[in-house]
Amino acid sequence: MRWSVNNFLITGPKAYLTYTTSVALGAQSGIEECKFQFAWERWNCPENALQLSTHNRLRSATRETSFIHAISSAGVMYTITKNCSMGDFENCGCDESKNGKTGGHGWIWGGCSDNVEFGERISKLFVDSLEKGKDARALMNLHNNRAGRLAVRATMKRTCKCHGISGSCSIQTCWLQLADFREMGDYLKAKYDRALKIEMDKRQLRAGNSAEGHWAPTEAFLPSAEAELIFLEESPDYCTHNSSLGIYGTEGRECLQNSHNTSRWEQHSCGRLCTECGLQVEERKTEAISSCNCKFQWCCTVKCDQCRHVVNKYYCTRSPGSAVSWGKGSTR
Repeated sequence: MRWSVNNFLITGPKAYLTYTTSVALGAQSGIEECKFQFAWERWNCPENALQLSTHNRLRSATRETSFIHAISSAGVMYTITKNCSMGDFENCGCDESKNGKTGGHGWIWGGCSDNVEFGERISKLFVDSLEKGKDARALMNLHNNRAGRLAVRATMKRTCKCHGISGSCSIQTCWLQLADFREMGDYLKAKYDRALKIEMDKRQLRAGNSAEGHWAPTEAFLPSAEAELIFLEESPDYCTHNSSLGIYGTEGRECLQNSHNTSRWEQHSCGRLCTECGLQVEERKTEAISSCNCKFQWCCTVKCDQCRHVVNKYYCTRSPGSAVSWGKGSTR
């Protein structure tokens, strides 16, 4: 996405241009994960929401904003850390600082631990530098950037290799590896669901507006909640189209009904996106083409037929005669 590449390339310090491709790819992976996590939500991570800095007109401070900052920051840290461990950067490699030390009963540190210290440092440098404001919203964004980086650390996994006579595994060598990025998305989505609203009084707002750039966001908000997502204002009604807020509404959105291999949350998407937003569910039959009757032929190809079949898809539509679809219930 051009927004992420351009913003990072322009704002990033020139000394770190070597990392800009990885930074842009990391931001992209964060946005793709955002779209996956919110695919069946009323707010579905639209393009116009994907802006990290607060020096533009888009200065919302909702829980959705908190997730965008956290997942983008996590994506950059994740990608930089991966590239570092793979030897893509001359000045960075595995984290071997603990190697040879006892980690616990029957195992020692060894191998190639992912260098999250390096990934965290570069992510903070690039992502936090996009934050030009010094008010409460800016501090909120910096807090959520950090929460995203902490999520990368929190989801790391210990991987071990056995040593010993005839595979007895009398001792193990272990190292820390990054989890799959989907796990980080799930982790931060759970944080989003229980994000903390910070009630700002006039004294705090004045303090936020006069804050210097070095003022840590954890000092401004909750020191005990550094890993939690925080927001300042309630989400708007995402059911209804609102051009001034850049909200598309849910009319025309696809939803899932009677689908196999889907979660309960996904199965209820038609109610959440359509009926609870004053819309009706419309079934449309479409023709799909897929490979079938595949056969292996010696040697060595697989040949398949192209089969056509009808699939049912469901969409949120306005009932005939209704003028405007007004949202009901929760805004999310």
